[in-house]
Amino acid sequence: MKSTRRFLHFILPLPLVLALCPVFCRAAVIVTDDIGRAVVLDAPACRIVPLYGAFSELILSLGAGHCLAARTAADAKLPELVGLPVIGTHMRPNPELIAVLKPDVILHLAGRQEAYIHTDALRSLGLTVLAFTLDSFEDMFRVTKTLGLLLDRKEQAEARVREWKDRLASLKQSIPAGAPVRVFYEARYPNLLAAGGKGITRDIIAAAGGENVTREAKKLVRFSEEALLMADPDVYIVQQGPMNPAPPPPSARPHYRGLAAVRAEHVIYVDEHRYARPGPRSIDAAEELAAKIRAVRTGEKP
Repeated sequence: MKSTRRFLHFILPLPLVLALCPVFCRAAVIVTDDIGRAVVLDAPACRIVPLYGAFSELILSLGAGHCLAARTAADAKLPELVGLPVIGTHMRPNPELIAVLKPDVILHLAGRQEAYIHTDALRSLGLTVLAFTLDSFEDMFRVTKTLGLLLDRKEQAEARVREWKDRLASLKQSIPAGAPVRVFYEARYPNLLAAGGKGITRDIIAAAGGENVTREAKKLVRFSEEALLMADPDVYIVQQGPMNPAPPPPSARPHYRGLAAVRAEHVIYVDEHRYARPGPRSIDAAEELAAKIRAVRTGEKP
């Protein structure tokens, strides 16, 4: 099914748009993205091209995998997406390949300025691109509901968000009283990068009863070994994945052996896609990490 895209000037208030076209809008799907772009579709979208894998996972969680028309190169390990056409990476999508697929909507991650060059190229081809922020659990809940509206899966989206919130509430109740466990999250080594005070990884750590020692309001923060030694975290998390494919154990790094977390063997290895990509697996990650942090609190190895 091909949906007709109609762009509304984002300065025009949405209630006024509805008042001006009551007959049309009664059957339409109207979505406003996180950069203020309002789009009207004649019918729910049924051909979606996500430029970031988190959107694919959220759509799959709504039982709408059949609406995915393509995937990025980074999503080769998701079995539900293996057979889909590959349209490049989220930072370097191929506009011509995407145009051939005739998507109703393209989903893009807001906030990456360098990627807007490519989304502008997509719009110049007459394609609809919506950009959303995914920096927290709250963002994830909000975007899931928006995708539910876009895909005519409103009830499924609301049920899924309730389930996630209930699991996080139960997790919060299970966290022992007392000071949170101080955590350092290694995103890359060498040229050390840490998860900062912005992004889904921060929320996962907090939900698990941890406190990120890196507070700078960025998703990724350059961190010197001197600063790490001064922070001296209780738990050292090593991310493994495309960004950090083969990190040596911290205990094998000369300057890391004095860290309290390394001496106590409180080193945790985690999967990058579960801990750094917003989606259903983020809730799993918070529950998994909480269990490991509870072990640390009781003097056990995580």
